[in-house]
Amino acid sequence: MKKLLTLSLLTLTLGVASLPARANDKAVVDAMEGYFEFVDYGGATIFPEQIPKDDWKKFFVIDARDKGQFDKGHIPGAVHIEWRQVLAKRSEIPKDKPVLIYCNQGTLSAQAGFALRLAGYENVRILQGGMSEWQAKGGFDAATKAGGAPKH
Repeated sequence: MKKLLTLSLLTLTLGVASLPARANDKAVVDAMEGYFEFVDYGGATIFPEQIPKDDWKKFFVIDARDKGQFDKGHIPGAVHIEWRQVLAKRSEIPKDKPVLIYCNQGTLSAQAGFALRLAGYENVRILQGGMSEWQAKGGFDAATKAGGAPKH
């Protein structure tokens, strides 16, 4: 997990570093600084096995992959908003219920989640490992398979 988190942070850092220089944009820097001061170690990540099967319906789930990947298969009930479009489409994202965002492995959704949290969405969680880990761990049954939720 530590290796994946480090990889996600490195990807995020490289993504931010590739943006046009905004060192003089104090508001951006202040927002990022404020975020880093309050964010928990996991950066709002959650593992598939931490979500009991019945709790999935409580989430507004965003598939942040491209349309082709979404069309080939996605978590049932997920809404497609490509990671680069989350801020432009933030009016479609609720602030009054938990939001779960995922991509293939978690790196692009981490960037989108970071952007949303900077924009004031404190209800956003990133699915650690993305679609591939969700599938590998049993999908909606991941918590039950991991022994993390009571069996019905």
